[in-house]
Amino acid sequence: MDLLAISINHRTAPVELREALHLNQDEIRAYLQELKESLLSEGFILSTCNRTEIYGLPRHDKIEFADLQRFLTQKRPINGISDDHFQQFFSSAAVNHIFRVAAGIDSLLVGDNQIFGQVKESFQIAEDQRLSGPLLKRLFDAAIRVGKRAKTETLISEGAITVSYAAVQLVEKIFSNLSKKSALVIGLGESGEIAAKHLHDKGIGKLALTNRTTEKAERLAETLQVRAIAFENFKEHLSEYDIIISATAAPDTILGKNDVKAMMRKRSGSPAVLMDIAVPRDIDPDVRKIDGVFYNDIDSLSVIVEQNMRKRMDEIPKVESIIEEETAAFFSWLSSLEVAPTIKSLRDLFEQIRAEEVKNQINKFPESDREKVDILTKRIINKILHMPTVELRKSADNSTDSAETMEMIAIIRDMFGLDKKTKE
Repeated sequence: MDLLAISINHRTAPVELREALHLNQDEIRAYLQELKESLLSEGFILSTCNRTEIYGLPRHDKIEFADLQRFLTQKRPINGISDDHFQQFFSSAAVNHIFRVAAGIDSLLVGDNQIFGQVKESFQIAEDQRLSGPLLKRLFDAAIRVGKRAKTETLISEGAITVSYAAVQLVEKIFSNLSKKSALVIGLGESGEIAAKHLHDKGIGKLALTNRTTEKAERLAETLQVRAIAFENFKEHLSEYDIIISATAAPDTILGKNDVKAMMRKRSGSPAVLMDIAVPRDIDPDVRKIDGVFYNDIDSLSVIVEQNMRKRMDEIPKVESIIEEETAAFFSWLSSLEVAPTIKSLRDLFEQIRAEEVKNQINKFPESDREKVDILTKRIINKILHMPTVELRKSADNSTDSAETMEMIAIIRDMFGLDKKTKE
């Protein structure tokens, strides 16, 4: 199987190069059509914030990795990019790579759930563009099965591994039912925005956002269908919220001990959770001494993240075992596709030789024996080919011997010149 794959990712290139090569869905659709016309008979493109990859079956045997890399870099000319920024995968290595990506163990954040959905989207686009044939459809099914098995049979995606998500998960432990609680997110940089989206996805009862740049707060609030509060007024509303997550880029604290004391007096003793995920800190750590306040800063949350990351790393061997099983099953299926045509080609070749020889020599036999000669020679051919046919089929049925089967098929086809006969 001549499956080629190229990848530029977080292991091979800095973020500015990855960003420059990131493709949106419309670009992927357009590029797939061009690839279909020039380079690939089947293929798909995966592009996320941390990787852009092209997979495909070349239209002819002269197409190489360099052609795929050149296609991508000509579409997106970038200074400073080189071959060293790309990984290249062929055949089983390409299959193994997409399985690792789908399972989340090749991600910047091990066990990343988002990548599984992105892989499925890339498969769907390829199908919509009619660039997925029988082989890639089978590969798609296998990759999706790997992703699902990794999630259900291991703990690779368990536990927060970002500070933003760790803050939300800790809030969930303090308040068992978030649908009856309210939250305010202060600061909408990357960490604050992620925290807001996690709270929204967890079904928080009421959510409000505030940011120094009002337009950004209003834009995200409109997307999430929540409230935006003017930054200069947010302290007046603190008491309305059970959960405060602060993630600004302010050089000094924006919430002092007195601010939180005033907030708690208005809450009449109702507990509040304060999560400070900013560096430097937004909230005076002394607020933890105030009755009813549950306070965590980025240091305590980072401990949770590190513990969860270690747990996920411990799950990688289990995921790799799943990948090995699914890779063997995929190549067993692939080898079974090769077995039947090889057996037929081999039998056709022997039958052609037998028929030609019988035709050339049949006049040397009495007419009464000619049918017997034909039957006898057919039986000889059947007996000669019986064991090779049985062994090929047996090997194809044994998923652990898929590589051996492919090698056996290649040897037989080469030994008897079956591919030369096909070309002729």
